[in-house]
Amino acid sequence: MSDDARSLAATDGAQIELEDVAVSLGDTDVLESVSLSVEPGEFVGLVGPNGAGKTTLLRAMSGALEPDRGAVAVDGAPLRERSSKAASRLVAVVPQNTRLSFSFDVRTVVEMGRYPHRSRFSPPGEADRAAVDRALERTRTAQFADRPIDEVSGGERQRVVLARAIAQQTPVLLLDEPTASLDVNHQIETLELVRGFVAEGRTAVAAIHDLNLAARYCDRLVILSDGAVLESGPPESVLNRDVLAAAFDANAVVTESPVTRTPTVSALRATDAEATVPDRVHVVGGSSTAASVVAELAAADCTCTVGPVAGGDAVAELARGQGFETISVEPFAPLSDDDREAVRGAIEAAGVTVVADLEVGAGNQLLLEELADRESLVVVEDRPFAERNHAGDRARALYERCRRRGTTSSVDRVLEAIGEASERARSQSTDAVTSTDD
Repeated sequence: MSDDARSLAATDGAQIELEDVAVSLGDTDVLESVSLSVEPGEFVGLVGPNGAGKTTLLRAMSGALEPDRGAVAVDGAPLRERSSKAASRLVAVVPQNTRLSFSFDVRTVVEMGRYPHRSRFSPPGEADRAAVDRALERTRTAQFADRPIDEVSGGERQRVVLARAIAQQTPVLLLDEPTASLDVNHQIETLELVRGFVAEGRTAVAAIHDLNLAARYCDRLVILSDGAVLESGPPESVLNRDVLAAAFDANAVVTESPVTRTPTVSALRATDAEATVPDRVHVVGGSSTAASVVAELAAADCTCTVGPVAGGDAVAELARGQGFETISVEPFAPLSDDDREAVRGAIEAAGVTVVADLEVGAGNQLLLEELADRESLVVVEDRPFAERNHAGDRARALYERCRRRGTTSSVDRVLEAIGEASERARSQSTDAVTSTDD
């Protein structure tokens, strides 16, 4: 980093404190008794459904909205006691609506961020020009600095408004859906940029609709629901099925991304078959299809066992993240006697066994022998059999026997298929008991 860059990055963060903040718009209570503290050098994400109060909370933090009750303090002093110019030297805002009323060129828009640091009629000085140049550079907007703001795309305009806030050089940065108009690359670039400011010591609060991005970049998430704080804490502690159901009315499963090692939220469709799913299901297969089946079962509150599976497979990572038991084996190794016994026990303990896109080859022949004579099988096939068939006659015949004895399904209807298999097993058990009594 150059000396100029260091001087521009020297702004320390400031603490934001909200105590018992309430805001009503007309007859609608938008925020109710919100108390929250954001520490210097912390990146906090505000998440929640539409209408939860995220934008209103940001407006209260910036001083643009006076709460009906409660207090907002930045850097130890209430915002209402500061002049507009003094508040603007503390807090910069990147709004959701980036449209401007006049067709200024991009550089002029970014220079607006310097107004709190200048007297009313003074022209930009050397420090102002350096701050603007640095902001344009960091947001990759310098190449269209001379173009009118209304002639750039929505995503480019979003980055220009972010550059304006950066040029403002405040200890606090507030962002309302900063990635909403951006493509995937610029979403990552923007949040990396904010993350960089936080690393320099600044404080950032952002309303973010994408839970996975929020979990990846924020130190802490504040989940709002019906105008109140439902949960607050590190992403890995607050993003769980119960909280997501309460906040978003969502049927979802939370796993750890094998790439970023941060929580990943996968929303699942609701299904009427959940009530018929047995308490315990065993899943066989090491593919992404098997991982999808495990996710569906986790969302249906069903306990799974999984295996045999290589320890680093996606399904193994997912199962461990949900606290499910896995039978781990070495990749491509034949099934040992102990592993076979463990698989046999898991199948016998389960109400239904799901065989998910299983590779059919000599390496899985012992496993197929365990499966072929089992009742209550569901065979999930999302990949063509030709792609999975590496078998001799014996293994292929065993797999075909599984298909005939079981219920064939896709991932989309696996819960229904499991319910059908479970119900069929109960009916057969009842018929067997009746026959014996007769």
